[in-house]
Amino acid sequence: MSPVEKIIVGLEERSYPIFIGPDLLNVADKYLVDYISDRQVIVICDTVTGPIYQGSITKTITSVCARLDNLRVPAGEASKSFSAYNALCDEILNIGIDRKTVLIALGGGVLGDLVGFVAASLLRGIDFIQIPTSLLAQVDSSVGGKTGINAKAGKNLIGAFHQPKLVLVDTSVLITLPKRELLAGYAEIIKYGLLGDAYFFSWLEKNWFNVLSLKQEEIIFAVRRSCEMKADIIAKDEMETGMRAMLNLGHTFAHAFEAVGQYNGDLLHGEAVAAGLGLAFDFSVAKKICKPEDALRVHAHLIEVGLPDDYSSLPAGKASASTLIQHMKKDKKAIAGNLTFILANKIGGACVMPNISENELTTFFMAKGVNHV
Repeated sequence: MSPVEKIIVGLEERSYPIFIGPDLLNVADKYLVDYISDRQVIVICDTVTGPIYQGSITKTITSVCARLDNLRVPAGEASKSFSAYNALCDEILNIGIDRKTVLIALGGGVLGDLVGFVAASLLRGIDFIQIPTSLLAQVDSSVGGKTGINAKAGKNLIGAFHQPKLVLVDTSVLITLPKRELLAGYAEIIKYGLLGDAYFFSWLEKNWFNVLSLKQEEIIFAVRRSCEMKADIIAKDEMETGMRAMLNLGHTFAHAFEAVGQYNGDLLHGEAVAAGLGLAFDFSVAKKICKPEDALRVHAHLIEVGLPDDYSSLPAGKASASTLIQHMKKDKKAIAGNLTFILANKIGGACVMPNISENELTTFFMAKGVNHV
């Protein structure tokens, strides 16, 4: 059995561990006991993860906690909504809770974001634990305390910073994921290499097949390195006032693509991120801050593994440049209507680029073959 990796997200009194390894769900009580002993616990899954994992976690932790309840929410991006948030809050309050109640989010990124926001809201904040079951959630959304839901105006515009007490990453559960979901998660792994670790990106170029084949040594290394990088950034900038924005490399493009798709499931977040990474490097080249050969490497790797590398390759509807820009203006990094992008000086070197004009962005999109209107 592979050794269990432990990473600490250093946030003083809000610090918490991330445990990474195979078959951890079957011994979850060992890792969760200090957080749930003699407390009420509510395990929340979605309608896909629940039938697969809810029985295992229930069996493992029942003897540890004072009371255990199970809830499920509909699977899919639509659950990051006001209606799903209200329904889940009502269900939990109908069960009856107190300030020592612990919520466990057992599922992918959508579920973790929703449950985290519910935990941040109920009784003005109760504890929650993340047990991510998708690759994307394991390497990105389960770590860092960003919780929230989508609005009609855009993605993740309603939420709160609320750190989990613990993140338990069982790499064995990834075997149940469809290839498309694995690839979507892998896009976020690529992001970490591109934003701050050129060696890691080179390692991915050589080892991507074993990562996506879920070879334990490679998948654990890839998950661990991603979590290490995110934990280090969060420890320095928890509330995203500075360098944490680097984690949004490719995401200003990606969130606009998702908004156009209306979160209907035709476009996965990781697919949008992959296309956004390709475009972020192309835009960096257009602004003459990055070498063309770096962008070519990014595109080549995305294409090799089977991810979209451009807006034109997305498996979703297309939109005009003006429509995309209107969505981008609602991005959380925008200030006074001015667009801010995370771009790259090189592979492994992201940078913040404020005050991008609409004209500049329109010219870029049109050069990429996107119609203006």
